[in-house]
Amino acid sequence: MHKPTHTLGFVVATSTILAAISIIFPVNGIRLTDSLSLKYPTFQELFLVEKTAKKDISGILALAAAEEKTDVTIKSDSTAETSIDSIAKLNTSLQYKDGAKSALANFFNSLSNLSNEPKSIRVLHYGDSQIEGDRISDYLRLKLQAQFGGEGPGLISFMPVAPSVINKLTWSAGWDRYTIFTGKDKRVKHNNFGALAHITRFSKYEVIADTTNYKSAWVKVVTSKNGGPKAAAYNKLKLYYGGSQTKTHIEFYENGSLNNSDSLLVGGNFNIKEFNLNQAAILHEFKFKGKDSPDFYGLSLEGGKGVMVDNMGLRGSSGTFFNQINFGQLKQFYDHLNTKLIILQFGGNTLPYITTPEQTVQFGNYLKSQILTIKKLAPQASILVIGPADMSVKVGTEYETHPQLENLRDAIKKTAFDTNCAFFDMYNCMGGKNSMVAWVDLGIGAKDYIHFSSGGARKIAVLLYSSLINDYNTYNKK
Repeated sequence: MHKPTHTLGFVVATSTILAAISIIFPVNGIRLTDSLSLKYPTFQELFLVEKTAKKDISGILALAAAEEKTDVTIKSDSTAETSIDSIAKLNTSLQYKDGAKSALANFFNSLSNLSNEPKSIRVLHYGDSQIEGDRISDYLRLKLQAQFGGEGPGLISFMPVAPSVINKLTWSAGWDRYTIFTGKDKRVKHNNFGALAHITRFSKYEVIADTTNYKSAWVKVVTSKNGGPKAAAYNKLKLYYGGSQTKTHIEFYENGSLNNSDSLLVGGNFNIKEFNLNQAAILHEFKFKGKDSPDFYGLSLEGGKGVMVDNMGLRGSSGTFFNQINFGQLKQFYDHLNTKLIILQFGGNTLPYITTPEQTVQFGNYLKSQILTIKKLAPQASILVIGPADMSVKVGTEYETHPQLENLRDAIKKTAFDTNCAFFDMYNCMGGKNSMVAWVDLGIGAKDYIHFSSGGARKIAVLLYSSLINDYNTYNKK
């Protein structure tokens, strides 16, 4: 018969064994292979050390909820001023070298004088997996287009890395993606990768030997209203392409009806084929036929004059690829798109490989060279640099902020100031050290303790937009 004393004895014996193992087990673990070690919690971790104190982020979440509800737009009343003060107190405001907002002057001036712009102005949001699928960018687009006009989600890829909240794409067999944002694809012998930093093709790079061998391919684009009515209200599409060795026949269908049938140009690295829509945007289909595929740089879904926000989610990228793209081609893109603001949100993919403060400084220097290149290619554009989010690593049995995260944040911030860019401290915006644990516990951070959930991304986007529009309001008053 089982007795309570038996259970107590088992618990005591087990605890004693675990304690003994924790005392004698090597602190650094037992290395099994060059890349694999067996570790065991120390006695202090198991029995003595208190768990990492949870970060209180209730004030930040309350602020995000208030800002989203307030719907900050152009206004000069006390509500906007109160929002500015609240954001500053919680370290969620944009930062500038010496406090001067001149870093965003080009963008703010363009917003103020949209009627004088020849076409829509563009905000290009480059980032890693934190923004893939149109996260964060979608809210900026929603608010800016509601306030300043403009329609459409902007540039999208024929083969997106992650599904978007607005567009769903499907494609026929044979398509492939060639990237440069995580290292140049060795199959590509040139550097014409376009503004999206990758190209797509329906045939492989090869010398055309069989002139009778035609290839057929298709891509379908379905648009929803999940990104808001403005994002789905576009009335034209622009297909960017180049590099084909032979003519490619193209047919464009909208909602199943043929809209256009034509041929794409041969050669070049910046060709545009434009399609005007006759119906409300629901389903678009492109059918291609040719002996060789062009390099497709992207498809832009656009409307009338206003603001467009392009999401450039580049999974695995550190943001150090701009110097590898053909400068002439990239400048053509930035000029044609009428780019007025470029947002750079990188650092998260670099942090796992950083072990010393010196390496964070080195990354800052890499990033600086990229920014200087961008400034030469798009002198008309302002640049906003977003620092990395809190990233947790497991220390014993607890999750704690990566030991080099604040050093990396500081290096990126210094780079932003050295190049006269605005800076948004996403780490402080979340609550600072060990805040990711709180975000995960509340379901607004992913279980990898690195990424946001969709809800968390929305809260960051709200605070970012509020900071941006408040600074625009202040700039306008002056």
